[in-house]
Amino acid sequence: MKRRTWLLSALGATGALVVGWGVMPARSRLGTPELMLKTEGDVALNGWIKIAQDGSVVLAMPRSEMGQGVHTALAMLVAEELDVPLQRVRLEQAGADSIYGNVAMLVASLPFHPLDSEGDHKPIKIKMGEWMVGKIARELGINATGGSSSIADLWDPLRMAAATARASLVQAAAKTWQVPASNITVANGVMQHASGKSAHYGQMGAAAAGSTPSGVAPKSRQDWKLIGQPAQRSDIPAKVTGQAQFGLDVRLPGMLFAAVRMNPQLGGSVSAMDTKVALALPGVSQVVKLDAWGGGTGGLAVVGKSTWQARQGAQAVQAQWQAPNSDALDTQRIQTALLNSLNTENGFTFHEQGVPAQAEKAAAKRIDALYQAPYLAHATMEPMNCTAQVKNGQVDIWVPTQVPQMARAMAAQVAGVKEDQVTVHVTLLGGGFGRRLEVDFVGQAVQVAMACAGLPVQLFWSREEDMAHDFYRPMHLAKFQASQDEKGEITSLRIKSAGDAITPRWMARAAPHLSGPIDMPDKTTAEGLFDLPYGFPSQHMSHVATKSGVPVGFWRSVGHSHNAFFSESFMDELAAATQQDPLAFRLSWLKEAPRYAAVLQLAASKAGWGKPLPAGHAQGLALHESFGSIVAQVAEVSLDQGQIRVHRVVCAIDCGTVVNPDTVAQQMESSVIYGLSAALFGQIDIVGGEVQQSNFPSYPMVTLSQAPKVQTYIVPSTRHPAGVGEPAVPPLAPAVANALFALTGKRLRALPLVV
Repeated sequence: MKRRTWLLSALGATGALVVGWGVMPARSRLGTPELMLKTEGDVALNGWIKIAQDGSVVLAMPRSEMGQGVHTALAMLVAEELDVPLQRVRLEQAGADSIYGNVAMLVASLPFHPLDSEGDHKPIKIKMGEWMVGKIARELGINATGGSSSIADLWDPLRMAAATARASLVQAAAKTWQVPASNITVANGVMQHASGKSAHYGQMGAAAAGSTPSGVAPKSRQDWKLIGQPAQRSDIPAKVTGQAQFGLDVRLPGMLFAAVRMNPQLGGSVSAMDTKVALALPGVSQVVKLDAWGGGTGGLAVVGKSTWQARQGAQAVQAQWQAPNSDALDTQRIQTALLNSLNTENGFTFHEQGVPAQAEKAAAKRIDALYQAPYLAHATMEPMNCTAQVKNGQVDIWVPTQVPQMARAMAAQVAGVKEDQVTVHVTLLGGGFGRRLEVDFVGQAVQVAMACAGLPVQLFWSREEDMAHDFYRPMHLAKFQASQDEKGEITSLRIKSAGDAITPRWMARAAPHLSGPIDMPDKTTAEGLFDLPYGFPSQHMSHVATKSGVPVGFWRSVGHSHNAFFSESFMDELAAATQQDPLAFRLSWLKEAPRYAAVLQLAASKAGWGKPLPAGHAQGLALHESFGSIVAQVAEVSLDQGQIRVHRVVCAIDCGTVVNPDTVAQQMESSVIYGLSAALFGQIDIVGGEVQQSNFPSYPMVTLSQAPKVQTYIVPSTRHPAGVGEPAVPPLAPAVANALFALTGKRLRALPLVV
């Protein structure tokens, strides 16, 4: 079944039931003042904005800060509309209402081709799909920080909430002063009238309460003073001074610590424990058998008065492990099975145009290639942890999470209480990358806390446990086949990939009430393959979804992270086969995609593409769109005693309207380092059900001395903001691989890259 046929069938099957609901207006995301946390002296004006007595602004923050600068960027939107200094905007954690859900992330999961779905002139079927999914997302209200979607999602709601609050305050001042609202100006949070009357927001907060002015619109672009300008990150000072609170920084009166030790075999459990030696150690109070929560693995936790005592106790327990019911997982067998699936199954067609079979039959020459990518761990700097307290029928959890509502649901499930009896305190995240979209460790923490007589307990994983019990980026394989005519022109492109689908496995773990018995086609498996911008006359892209049994999860840039390596490396193969410069070849097939061409040309120009390089150096380029942003990269590489050395990476990005250009540059740099670590070193091997890598010596990261110089160039744009935290990861590996081909003449078709 084709992608479009499936979508329309899915909509049509339930159309009779939802047609009336579907034409109703979308649920407003402004919210009511009652949704805000009640604090003395503060006045809530809607579900997002409170005004303090001193005139400062309090913003309800639903998104998690994990180094991507989202707390600063979202505060900038509010400061802009309210005309207050950025430093005068304070944050408080948002509640659980549906207005705080991430609508854009769910809409982006629709498998539409970006060349069809971008801009204002979308086909009706795409508008229908986006409208319906957007409405469903508003009702579900799933609060998640992921998919590089925070700014894209809250761009309109936050600006409208702040603009409405401002209008309420100005209206209150106009009524108090008995002057027209249009004659009142606002600067730095102070309202003024030509008569000399003035008041800061705090002085008019009470008078503005309860009013919701109509006809409010955010500022016009030409009136912006803050958006688009570099701004210092609000979270940096506390991080520099050590005052910032990450999950592992939580300290509470009487707090205990719990070290986990899980069955080395993925999916296994504990059959028996000898705890005598552990319980005899100083400070160790008890050993708790852990169930397999949230799709994780069973194990044990040892509770102690300090982290050291808990860890010593965990190592002292003599555990008998119970193997999972299924066969032991093995990456070599999985790879063989994937190749077999690739060769024998048709898969689901995500994109087709032209008549590929006809072009292939008439081809004078065929170009074939097989690409592969391994399992990868997230390797966040802060391993998994959660602090929990179960007392008097109430549950409190302090957790670095990307999904606070799902963390709350997991805590309630384990403790056997209602969700409104659980309070979630979201800390800063020491890295997320998708790993903290899971809540397995939350279940463990609450289970241990239930055995601690009302005392708070901080459950923490060692680096080794974190590496061995991740939800890994899936292993994927992809076959490419291109046809050439007698003139050497490319006439068709056929791509088929195989690998586990992440979304249905994640839904079954994190939101089982939304998970069905049949897996629907998952865009993340084929993104970066079905949505290429190149205008080859005939194309066919399909994916064979498998179930390996390995726990898989969202990894920074998800399917794009490996599919871009496959597709952009193959574009270089086609350039070589047609005896064209890689830049010229791409541009020749981007005539119907001017945005892509502009980004590619900018990167090439800034990198000095085609100009002489130092001896032993070569350049490679790659172009990729993900999360609404287009990124082109040029990597300059050399070989140092057989080791790959990346000297410079030039990035060009079109991410729509930019809120904070400094954050864009920071995320390009972060993505390059993260992507380079994966490209050069990243690989998870499983033998007998056990992960072989355990810590950074066996799962290396790029060091400071290995880090390249990164230069970022932003394409000016008036489009809706798009993602920034992930889009620079996908093109890095193919840019480096293509540079290595230019340097050595050897085509690398597998990750990690080994010359």
